[in-house]
Amino acid sequence: MRGSLGDRLRHRRTLAVLLCVAALTAVSVPVTASAGPRVRTAAVTLPTPIPCNNSVGNCWKPAVKARWQYQLQGSPNPKGGCLHRKTGFINIGVTGTSFATGRTVAPTVFDIDILQDGKCYSPQDYSVLNYPAVQAIHVRGARVIGYIDAGTAETWRPDFPEMQAFDQSCDGCLFGNPLSNFPDEYWLNIRTNATGINPNTGERQTTRAFLLEEMRTRLTWARLIGVDAIEFDDVDGWQSHSGLGITGTAQLQYNTRLANLAHQMGFGVGLKNDLSQAETLQPYFDFAINEQCFQYDECAGFQPWPSQYGKAVFNVEYDEPSGHFCPKANSAAYDFNSIGKTDDLFDLPYRPCR
Repeated sequence: MRGSLGDRLRHRRTLAVLLCVAALTAVSVPVTASAGPRVRTAAVTLPTPIPCNNSVGNCWKPAVKARWQYQLQGSPNPKGGCLHRKTGFINIGVTGTSFATGRTVAPTVFDIDILQDGKCYSPQDYSVLNYPAVQAIHVRGARVIGYIDAGTAETWRPDFPEMQAFDQSCDGCLFGNPLSNFPDEYWLNIRTNATGINPNTGERQTTRAFLLEEMRTRLTWARLIGVDAIEFDDVDGWQSHSGLGITGTAQLQYNTRLANLAHQMGFGVGLKNDLSQAETLQPYFDFAINEQCFQYDECAGFQPWPSQYGKAVFNVEYDEPSGHFCPKANSAAYDFNSIGKTDDLFDLPYRPCR
Protein backbone atom coordinates (compact mmCIF):
# COMPACT_ATOMS: atom_id res chain seq x y z
CA MET A 1 0.00 0.00 0.00
CA ARG A 2 2.91 2.34 -0.15
CA GLY A 3 5.08 2.74 -3.22
CA SER A 4 8.13 0.58 -3.80
CA LEU A 5 8.96 -1.43 -0.72
CA GLY A 6 12.26 -2.45 -2.29
CA ASP A 7 13.36 1.19 -2.53
CA ARG A 8 12.36 1.74 1.09
CA LEU A 9 14.40 -1.23 2.25
CA ARG A 10 17.48 -0.15 0.34
CA HIS A 11 17.14 3.39 1.67
CA ARG A 12 17.11 2.37 5.30
CA ARG A 13 19.58 -0.52 5.15
CA THR A 14 22.61 0.66 7.11
CA LEU A 15 24.49 -2.10 8.87
CA ALA A 16 24.83 -0.73 12.38
CA VAL A 17 26.37 -3.07 14.96
CA LEU A 18 24.71 -3.28 18.34
CA LEU A 19 25.93 -5.44 21.22
CA CYS A 20 23.18 -5.88 23.80
CA VAL A 21 22.41 -8.28 26.67
CA ALA A 22 18.79 -9.21 27.27
CA ALA A 23 17.14 -10.19 30.54
CA LEU A 24 13.64 -11.22 31.58
CA THR A 25 13.31 -8.55 34.26
CA ALA A 26 13.87 -4.80 34.18
CA VAL A 27 17.01 -4.45 32.12
CA SER A 28 19.98 -2.14 32.33
CA VAL A 29 22.39 -2.76 29.47
CA PRO A 30 25.22 -0.90 27.75
CA VAL A 31 24.27 -0.03 24.19
CA THR A 32 26.44 1.17 21.35
CA ALA A 33 24.05 3.09 19.12
CA SER A 34 24.76 4.52 15.70
CA ALA A 35 23.53 8.10 15.33
CA GLY A 36 24.78 9.38 12.00
CA PRO A 37 28.55 9.56 11.82
CA ARG A 38 29.01 9.48 15.58
CA VAL A 39 28.88 6.44 17.85
CA ARG A 40 27.70 6.90 21.41
CA THR A 41 27.48 4.56 24.38
CA ALA A 42 24.58 4.82 26.79
CA ALA A 43 23.08 2.80 29.63
CA VAL A 44 19.60 1.60 28.74
CA THR A 45 16.98 0.73 31.32
CA LEU A 46 14.17 -1.16 29.65
CA PRO A 47 10.73 -1.97 31.04
CA THR A 48 10.03 -5.44 32.35
CA PRO A 49 8.57 -7.70 29.64
CA ILE A 50 4.82 -8.06 30.22
CA PRO A 51 3.31 -11.53 29.63
CA CYS A 52 0.43 -11.65 27.18
CA ASN A 53 -2.95 -11.09 28.85
CA ASN A 54 -5.08 -14.07 27.79
CA SER A 55 -8.07 -12.75 29.71
CA VAL A 56 -8.63 -10.13 26.96
CA GLY A 57 -7.28 -11.95 23.89
CA ASN A 58 -6.19 -15.36 22.64
CA CYS A 59 -2.47 -14.51 22.87
CA TRP A 60 -1.81 -16.73 19.87
CA LYS A 61 1.80 -17.64 19.28
CA PRO A 62 2.66 -19.29 15.94
CA ALA A 63 4.33 -22.66 15.82
CA VAL A 64 7.99 -22.64 14.77
CA LYS A 65 6.97 -24.32 11.50
CA ALA A 66 4.04 -22.35 10.10
CA ARG A 67 3.73 -21.60 6.40
CA TRP A 68 2.76 -17.96 5.84
CA GLN A 69 1.51 -15.53 3.23
CA TYR A 70 2.32 -11.79 3.14
CA GLN A 71 -0.23 -9.67 1.24
CA LEU A 72 -0.44 -5.92 1.88
CA GLN A 73 -2.00 -4.79 -1.40
CA GLY A 74 -5.13 -5.77 -3.26
CA SER A 75 -4.18 -7.23 -6.62
CA PRO A 76 -5.50 -5.13 -9.54
CA ASN A 77 -8.37 -6.55 -11.52
CA PRO A 78 -7.79 -6.14 -15.29
CA LYS A 79 -11.46 -5.13 -15.54
CA GLY A 80 -11.04 -2.40 -12.95
CA GLY A 81 -10.75 -2.23 -9.16
CA CYS A 82 -9.17 -5.14 -7.30
CA LEU A 83 -9.63 -8.88 -7.18
CA HIS A 84 -11.19 -10.78 -4.23
CA ARG A 85 -13.62 -8.05 -3.18
CA LYS A 86 -15.77 -10.40 -1.07
CA THR A 87 -12.80 -11.23 1.17
CA GLY A 88 -11.50 -7.70 1.65
CA PHE A 89 -9.27 -7.92 -1.47
CA ILE A 90 -7.21 -10.70 0.15
CA ASN A 91 -6.73 -13.96 -1.75
CA ILE A 92 -7.56 -16.40 1.02
CA GLY A 93 -7.36 -19.36 -1.38
CA VAL A 94 -3.79 -18.71 -2.47
CA THR A 95 -1.57 -21.75 -3.02
CA GLY A 96 1.99 -22.31 -4.16
CA THR A 97 4.44 -25.08 -4.94
CA SER A 98 6.60 -26.09 -1.99
CA PHE A 99 10.32 -25.89 -2.77
CA ALA A 100 10.91 -28.73 -0.29
CA THR A 101 8.34 -31.22 -1.59
CA GLY A 102 7.13 -30.01 -4.99
CA ARG A 103 3.55 -30.27 -3.76
CA THR A 104 0.84 -27.61 -3.88
CA VAL A 105 0.49 -26.10 -0.43
CA ALA A 106 -1.51 -23.35 1.27
CA PRO A 107 -0.50 -20.94 4.04
CA THR A 108 -1.72 -21.40 7.60
CA VAL A 109 -0.81 -17.83 8.60
CA PHE A 110 -1.76 -14.65 6.72
CA ASP A 111 -0.08 -11.29 7.38
CA ILE A 112 -2.43 -8.55 6.15
CA ASP A 113 -3.18 -4.89 6.84
CA ILE A 114 -5.95 -4.32 9.39
CA LEU A 115 -7.48 -1.89 6.88
CA GLN A 116 -8.61 -2.77 3.38
CA ASP A 117 -6.58 -1.43 0.48
CA GLY A 118 -8.20 1.94 -0.15
CA LYS A 119 -7.14 2.17 -3.77
CA CYS A 120 -9.48 -0.74 -4.50
CA TYR A 121 -12.42 1.62 -3.95
CA SER A 122 -13.61 4.45 -6.17
CA PRO A 123 -13.28 7.01 -4.72
CA GLN A 124 -10.36 5.72 -2.65
CA ASP A 125 -11.18 4.85 0.95
CA TYR A 126 -8.52 3.66 3.39
CA SER A 127 -10.78 3.68 6.46
CA VAL A 128 -12.49 0.29 5.99
CA LEU A 129 -11.54 -2.32 8.59
CA ASN A 130 -10.88 -5.71 7.02
CA TYR A 131 -13.51 -7.80 8.79
CA PRO A 132 -14.24 -9.91 5.68
CA ALA A 133 -10.66 -11.12 5.22
CA VAL A 134 -10.13 -12.02 8.88
CA GLN A 135 -13.42 -13.88 9.11
CA ALA A 136 -12.82 -15.79 5.89
CA ILE A 137 -9.28 -16.75 6.91
CA HIS A 138 -10.51 -18.00 10.28
CA VAL A 139 -13.23 -20.07 8.61
CA ARG A 140 -10.46 -21.85 6.70
CA GLY A 141 -8.71 -22.65 10.00
CA ALA A 142 -5.80 -20.25 9.43
CA ARG A 143 -4.53 -17.39 11.61
CA VAL A 144 -4.11 -13.66 10.96
CA ILE A 145 -1.25 -11.30 11.78
CA GLY A 146 -2.48 -7.71 11.58
CA TYR A 147 -0.12 -5.21 9.98
CA ILE A 148 0.26 -1.85 11.78
CA ASP A 149 2.84 0.78 10.82
CA ALA A 150 4.27 2.07 14.10
CA GLY A 151 7.29 4.02 12.87
CA THR A 152 6.04 6.19 10.02
CA ALA A 153 3.02 8.40 9.33
CA GLU A 154 1.15 7.44 6.16
CA THR A 155 -0.95 10.32 4.87
CA TRP A 156 -3.79 8.06 3.74
CA ARG A 157 -4.44 6.53 7.18
CA PRO A 158 -7.67 7.68 8.85
CA ASP A 159 -5.80 8.83 11.97
CA PHE A 160 -3.26 10.92 10.05
CA PRO A 161 -5.15 14.18 10.84
CA GLU A 162 -4.58 13.48 14.55
CA MET A 163 -0.86 13.20 13.93
CA GLN A 164 -0.94 16.41 11.90
CA ALA A 165 -2.68 18.23 14.75
CA PHE A 166 -0.08 17.04 17.25
CA ASP A 167 2.74 18.01 14.90
CA GLN A 168 1.29 21.49 14.48
CA SER A 169 0.94 21.91 18.25
CA CYS A 170 4.66 21.35 18.76
CA ASP A 171 5.92 23.33 15.77
CA GLY A 172 6.86 20.29 13.70
CA CYS A 173 8.29 17.93 16.32
CA LEU A 174 6.54 14.73 15.21
CA PHE A 175 7.35 14.25 11.50
CA GLY A 176 10.78 13.57 10.07
CA ASN A 177 12.02 12.96 6.55
CA PRO A 178 9.89 11.29 3.90
CA LEU A 179 10.52 7.57 3.75
CA SER A 180 12.72 6.78 0.76
CA ASN A 181 11.71 10.11 -0.72
CA PHE A 182 8.04 9.15 -0.95
CA PRO A 183 6.07 12.33 -0.28
CA ASP A 184 3.15 10.57 1.43
CA GLU A 185 5.00 8.80 4.28
CA TYR A 186 7.17 10.33 7.02
CA TRP A 187 9.34 8.98 9.79
CA LEU A 188 7.87 9.57 13.26
CA ASN A 189 9.67 10.95 16.29
CA ILE A 190 9.67 8.07 18.78
CA ARG A 191 11.85 10.00 21.23
CA THR A 192 10.82 11.95 24.35
CA ASN A 193 12.69 15.14 23.44
CA ALA A 194 9.59 17.17 22.53
CA THR A 195 6.01 17.57 23.69
CA GLY A 196 2.75 18.53 22.01
CA ILE A 197 -0.98 18.46 22.58
CA ASN A 198 -2.91 15.24 22.03
CA PRO A 199 -5.92 16.42 19.98
CA ASN A 200 -8.10 13.64 21.40
CA THR A 201 -7.57 14.50 25.07
CA GLY A 202 -6.09 17.99 25.20
CA GLU A 203 -3.25 16.53 27.28
CA ARG A 204 0.36 17.59 26.76
CA GLN A 205 2.46 14.52 25.97
CA THR A 206 5.87 13.57 24.68
CA THR A 207 5.97 12.43 21.09
CA ARG A 208 6.57 8.84 22.22
CA ALA A 209 3.63 8.85 24.65
CA PHE A 210 1.35 10.25 21.95
CA LEU A 211 2.39 7.62 19.43
CA LEU A 212 1.83 4.82 21.92
CA GLU A 213 -1.71 6.12 22.46
CA GLU A 214 -2.25 6.15 18.69
CA MET A 215 -0.99 2.56 18.52
CA ARG A 216 -3.38 1.61 21.33
CA THR A 217 -6.26 2.85 19.20
CA ARG A 218 -5.04 0.89 16.21
CA LEU A 219 -4.78 -2.23 18.38
CA THR A 220 -8.40 -1.63 19.38
CA TRP A 221 -9.30 -1.72 15.68
CA ALA A 222 -7.32 -4.95 15.33
CA ARG A 223 -9.26 -6.40 18.28
CA LEU A 224 -12.57 -5.43 16.63
CA ILE A 225 -11.83 -7.44 13.49
CA GLY A 226 -10.37 -10.38 15.42
CA VAL A 227 -6.75 -10.63 14.30
CA ASP A 228 -4.61 -13.07 16.25
CA ALA A 229 -1.27 -11.25 16.42
CA ILE A 230 0.38 -7.98 15.43
CA GLU A 231 3.20 -6.89 13.13
CA PHE A 232 4.53 -3.42 13.97
CA ASP A 233 6.37 -2.16 10.89
CA ASP A 234 9.15 0.44 10.52
CA VAL A 235 10.53 -0.10 14.02
CA ASP A 236 14.13 0.37 12.88
CA GLY A 237 14.16 4.11 12.23
CA TRP A 238 17.40 4.42 14.17
CA GLN A 239 19.15 2.81 11.18
CA SER A 240 17.53 5.17 8.67
CA HIS A 241 17.86 8.76 7.51
CA SER A 242 14.87 9.88 9.56
CA GLY A 243 16.06 13.42 10.21
CA LEU A 244 14.98 12.98 13.83
CA GLY A 245 18.16 11.90 15.59
CA ILE A 246 16.67 8.55 16.61
CA THR A 247 19.24 6.47 18.47
CA GLY A 248 19.44 2.76 19.15
CA THR A 249 18.54 3.52 22.76
CA ALA A 250 15.35 5.35 21.74
CA GLN A 251 14.43 2.51 19.39
CA LEU A 252 14.78 -0.06 22.17
CA GLN A 253 12.64 2.04 24.49
CA TYR A 254 9.90 2.37 21.88
CA ASN A 255 9.95 -1.22 20.61
CA THR A 256 9.78 -2.76 24.09
CA ARG A 257 6.80 -0.56 24.95
CA LEU A 258 5.05 -1.51 21.72
CA ALA A 259 5.45 -5.20 22.54
CA ASN A 260 4.23 -4.72 26.10
CA LEU A 261 1.22 -2.76 24.84
CA ALA A 262 0.27 -5.55 22.42
CA HIS A 263 0.59 -8.12 25.22
CA GLN A 264 -1.55 -6.00 27.55
CA MET A 265 -4.27 -6.09 24.91
CA GLY A 266 -4.08 -9.86 24.40
CA PHE A 267 -2.09 -10.07 21.17
CA GLY A 268 0.95 -12.07 20.24
CA VAL A 269 3.47 -9.69 18.66
CA GLY A 270 6.23 -10.05 16.10
CA LEU A 271 9.50 -8.14 15.80
CA LYS A 272 9.83 -6.71 12.28
CA ASN A 273 13.42 -6.55 11.00
CA ASP A 274 15.68 -4.56 13.45
CA LEU A 275 18.07 -7.51 13.43
CA SER A 276 20.84 -5.63 15.23
CA GLN A 277 18.66 -5.39 18.35
CA ALA A 278 17.05 -8.82 18.09
CA GLU A 279 18.98 -10.31 21.01
CA THR A 280 17.83 -7.64 23.44
CA LEU A 281 14.27 -7.56 22.11
CA GLN A 282 13.74 -11.32 22.01
CA PRO A 283 12.18 -11.59 25.52
CA TYR A 284 9.49 -9.07 24.52
CA PHE A 285 8.37 -10.59 21.21
CA ASP A 286 6.68 -13.89 20.35
CA PHE A 287 7.96 -14.33 16.79
CA ALA A 288 9.89 -12.44 14.12
CA ILE A 289 9.15 -11.09 10.64
CA ASN A 290 12.00 -10.33 8.28
CA GLU A 291 12.56 -9.02 4.78
CA GLN A 292 15.55 -10.08 2.71
CA CYS A 293 17.98 -11.20 5.39
CA PHE A 294 19.25 -14.02 3.16
CA GLN A 295 19.83 -11.67 0.23
CA TYR A 296 21.82 -9.30 2.44
CA ASP A 297 23.45 -12.00 4.61
CA GLU A 298 21.89 -10.61 7.81
CA CYS A 299 19.96 -13.58 9.20
CA ALA A 300 22.23 -14.27 12.17
CA GLY A 301 20.23 -12.01 14.48
CA PHE A 302 17.15 -14.23 14.18
CA GLN A 303 18.90 -17.56 13.71
CA PRO A 304 18.64 -18.60 17.41
CA TRP A 305 14.94 -17.81 17.69
CA PRO A 306 13.46 -21.12 16.43
CA SER A 307 16.00 -23.47 18.01
CA GLN A 308 16.77 -21.73 21.31
CA TYR A 309 13.54 -19.88 22.07
CA GLY A 310 10.89 -21.83 20.16
CA LYS A 311 9.84 -18.70 18.27
CA ALA A 312 8.86 -18.70 14.61
CA VAL A 313 10.71 -16.58 12.04
CA PHE A 314 8.67 -15.50 9.01
CA ASN A 315 11.02 -14.43 6.22
CA VAL A 316 10.26 -13.04 2.76
CA GLU A 317 12.78 -12.62 -0.05
CA TYR A 318 12.03 -10.39 -3.02
CA ASP A 319 12.87 -11.28 -6.61
CA GLU A 320 15.37 -13.95 -5.52
CA PRO A 321 15.26 -17.47 -6.98
CA SER A 322 14.00 -19.97 -4.41
CA GLY A 323 17.15 -22.02 -4.84
CA HIS A 324 19.19 -19.13 -3.46
CA PHE A 325 17.54 -19.09 -0.03
CA CYS A 326 15.15 -22.01 0.50
CA PRO A 327 17.84 -24.63 1.23
CA LYS A 328 19.22 -22.48 4.05
CA ALA A 329 15.79 -21.46 5.32
CA ASN A 330 14.65 -25.10 5.50
CA SER A 331 17.83 -26.33 7.17
CA ALA A 332 18.02 -27.17 10.87
CA ALA A 333 20.52 -24.34 11.27
CA TYR A 334 17.81 -21.78 10.46
CA ASP A 335 14.35 -23.41 10.40
CA PHE A 336 12.76 -20.23 9.00
CA ASN A 337 9.35 -20.02 7.37
CA SER A 338 10.53 -18.40 4.14
CA ILE A 339 8.64 -17.38 1.02
CA GLY A 340 9.55 -15.72 -2.24
CA LYS A 341 7.49 -12.77 -3.50
CA THR A 342 7.83 -9.47 -5.35
CA ASP A 343 8.11 -6.32 -3.26
CA ASP A 344 4.69 -4.98 -4.26
CA LEU A 345 3.28 -7.63 -1.89
CA PHE A 346 0.27 -8.56 -4.00
CA ASP A 347 -1.15 -12.04 -3.42
CA LEU A 348 0.96 -13.51 -6.23
CA PRO A 349 3.62 -14.66 -6.82
CA TYR A 350 3.69 -16.98 -3.83
CA ARG A 351 6.69 -19.33 -3.57
CA PRO A 352 6.87 -21.13 -0.21
CA CYS A 353 10.05 -22.89 0.85
CA ARG A 354 8.31 -25.39 3.12
